[in-house]
Amino acid sequence: MIWLSLTLLGIILLLIVRQSVSRSTQTPWWLLWLVLMLPAFLIGAWALTQGPKQPIPQPLLVSSLILSSLLYFVLVQRGRIAKSATQSAEAADPNSAESATSPPEVRPLEKSEESLLQSCFPWSIYYLQQIEYRPQAVICRGQLRSQPETAYETIRDNITAQFGDRFLTIFQHGAGNKPFFALVLNPQRQEELTKRPQQAPLTRPGLALILICLTLVTTTLAGVELANPSLTSKTFTANPGIILTGLPYALPLMLILGIHELGHYLTARFYQIRATLPYFIPVPFALGTFGAFIQIRSPIPNRKILFDVGIMGPIAGFVITLPVLIWGLYHSEIVPLPAKAEPFNVTAFNPNFSVLLILISRCVFGTELMTNTGIHLHPVAIAGCLGLVVTALNLMPIGQLDGGHIVHAMYGQRAGAAIGQISRFIVLLLALVQPVLMFWAILLFFMPAFDEPALNDVSELDSRRDFLGLLSLTLLLLLILPAPDLLSNLLLTANPAP
Repeated sequence: MIWLSLTLLGIILLLIVRQSVSRSTQTPWWLLWLVLMLPAFLIGAWALTQGPKQPIPQPLLVSSLILSSLLYFVLVQRGRIAKSATQSAEAADPNSAESATSPPEVRPLEKSEESLLQSCFPWSIYYLQQIEYRPQAVICRGQLRSQPETAYETIRDNITAQFGDRFLTIFQHGAGNKPFFALVLNPQRQEELTKRPQQAPLTRPGLALILICLTLVTTTLAGVELANPSLTSKTFTANPGIILTGLPYALPLMLILGIHELGHYLTARFYQIRATLPYFIPVPFALGTFGAFIQIRSPIPNRKILFDVGIMGPIAGFVITLPVLIWGLYHSEIVPLPAKAEPFNVTAFNPNFSVLLILISRCVFGTELMTNTGIHLHPVAIAGCLGLVVTALNLMPIGQLDGGHIVHAMYGQRAGAAIGQISRFIVLLLALVQPVLMFWAILLFFMPAFDEPALNDVSELDSRRDFLGLLSLTLLLLLILPAPDLLSNLLLTANPAP
C-alpha cells in the first residue's frame, strides 16, 4: 500500500509541475519534480531499510518536507528571474537572432483607437489616468468613482459597443489595492481569425457514460473486497453472484461523487458558463475511484458566480452524504475497540476520527456507543464516510479546490492565496495528530496557491453569501478536527465497571 501511495503522489505532483508551474519558470520541470519528491523518496528508503510496518519518525519527515519546500521555492524563483532577464535582453536587442526569427509583437490597439478607448471610461464612473500596452493586453489605470459592480458593467458594455467581442474586460485589484481594468484579447475570436482547427466538442456524453460504467465496475470490485476481506479467486469462481455484495458500497459512493460534480455543472450552466460533463476516474485498486471532475472552459464573470459555482458542489455532495451515512450507521454494528486501532479501520471504526462523525454516531447509536467501543461499518456507511472525506478535501481553502474558490470570492484573490498558504501548514500540523492526513498534507502543500481571477474580481459578495461561506469553513473544521477527549467523555457512555 505504501508503494502504491508513493506512486500515486509522484504522478499527481508530476501533472501539477508540468501543467502549471513549468509555465512560469525556466527551471527544468523534472528537477522541480525531483525536489518535490524528496520526502517520498525518504519514505521509500525508510520502508526498504526498516520495513513497511516501522513508521518513519515524524521530525525526520517534517524536516525533509521543509527542506524540500525551501529548495523548491528557491529553484522556482531563480527560474523566474532568469526568464525575466532573458525576456528583457531580447526586448533590448531587437537585432538578435532570436528576435529576428520570433513573430512580431501583437499590439492590441492602434494609436488611432486610443481615443475610442478613452471614451469608454466616463469620468464620473472611473477616471482614466494611464494606459499601458502589453503584447496581448491593454492596462487601464485610474480612480474608481462609483460602486465596483456599476463601474464594471458600464465600462464593459462601452468597450463591447466600441470594439465588439475583440476583448475580454477584466477588473482586478492592483498595487495598493487600487482597482484597474485590463483588456485582454478574446481567445475565441483569435481562434476564429487565425482559422485554427475546431477543438474537441465541449461535452462528450459517450466518454462520460463509458467512464461511469468503468467506475461502477472498479468500485463494485472494491466493495466486494471490503464486504469479503477473506475472498479468494476460488470462492469468486464458485459463486460469481458474490459480486453483488459490492453494490451497497459502489452505488452510494458514485451517487455522492456524481451529485457533487452535478452541483458544479448545473450551477455553471445556470450562469451560461461553458463546462464539461462530469467525468469519473476509475482505478482498479484501493477505493475503486479517484473521484470525478468537471472542467470550466470559459472565464468566470464575477466573484458572486465564482462563489456559487464553488460552493454548490460541496453543498450538494454533503446533502446526499448525510442520509447515506445515517442509513449506513443504522445498519452497522457496535464492536469492541482493539487496543491499537488503525486510523480508518472499517471493522472497528473509532468515531473520534472527527467532531462531526462522533456527533452523528452519538445520535444514531445513543448510549450503546461507549468510549471503549467502535463501529463495524456497513458498506453504505463506508461510502458515507468517504463522502465526508471528499467534502472535507474539496473545502480546503487552497488554490483551485472548491474551498479555494470560496475564500477567493469572499476575501479577494490575494487574501485567498494567503489563507491557502496558512491552511497548508495547519493541515500539516493536523497530520501529526491524524497520520492518515499526511498524504493529503504533502499534496496540498504543492498545489498552486493562486486561483484564477474572475473577470470582475473587485465587486464583493453580499452578506448571505458571506454567511454561507463561513458555514462551509465551519463544516470543514468539524470534518477534519479529531474529537477532543472532553467531547468524547461528554457524548459517549463511560466504560462499565468490572
